[in-house]
Amino acid sequence: MGVVLSNIIAIYRRELQSYFVSPLAYGIASVFWFVAGLFFVMILVGPNGIFAAAATLDLQAQQGLPTPTIDFAYEFVRAYLDSMGGLLLFILPILSMGLYAEERKRGTLELLATSPITNWAVAVGKLLGVVTFFITMIVPVLVLEAIAISGSNPPMTASVPFVGHFGLILLAAAILSIGMFISSLTDSTILAAVLTFAVILSLLFFDAIAKNIPGSVGEALGYLSLLKHYNTLIQGIFDTSALILFASYIFLGVFLTAQSIDALRFQRQ
Repeated sequence: MGVVLSNIIAIYRRELQSYFVSPLAYGIASVFWFVAGLFFVMILVGPNGIFAAAATLDLQAQQGLPTPTIDFAYEFVRAYLDSMGGLLLFILPILSMGLYAEERKRGTLELLATSPITNWAVAVGKLLGVVTFFITMIVPVLVLEAIAISGSNPPMTASVPFVGHFGLILLAAAILSIGMFISSLTDSTILAAVLTFAVILSLLFFDAIAKNIPGSVGEALGYLSLLKHYNTLIQGIFDTSALILFASYIFLGVFLTAQSIDALRFQRQ
């Protein structure tokens, strides 16, 4: 067990270091920060943003009209995390496309496949590395959110943003895990990104598809929807079924990746 853990840590450190010296990774992070910043501004000060809604309610109150009670801090965090979930659909396939495709292209995947390190250790280490890099990408976003909601009155309950951002990380890990498996199937990074985008798009909107399918089949497809369970978490609802689903996708991606590399190992024997 200690040897496996040390192998995972070695692969993890190697993978993480490769992101911090990669111009492509910095380019992806820059695009992510730019688009996330646009979402942040539009949700706050856009024509239909939080500030405009608050001003409208204040005007209604001054006119003596009945006004609903709205938790603007909660609505901001929920709307922002919702937009971030859509952004991940475009960013993460690019981030995961080189996890194994680059190894295939450079000819180093055969070395990994025939090395004493287990394929599970390699897959887990690579996934942990890319997830850690993603977490570093969202740190500036967390700072912006903290500034935006710091002056909310009444103060926002800490559990809501915690559960929501935990859901964001779980969604990212699930997408990256599936993307890692697809990357192990080809030496084309572009093809890996496109296929990952198509697969994740289908998984995100299983719920919409399931509504048109009656019976238990429709219910099963609805349960498999990433978007449905992510929406539950960003509302601050700690749903164990959502955690189980995301964990299942993560495990499935690691399992399929290990099997893919095992198949390559048998081909080389």
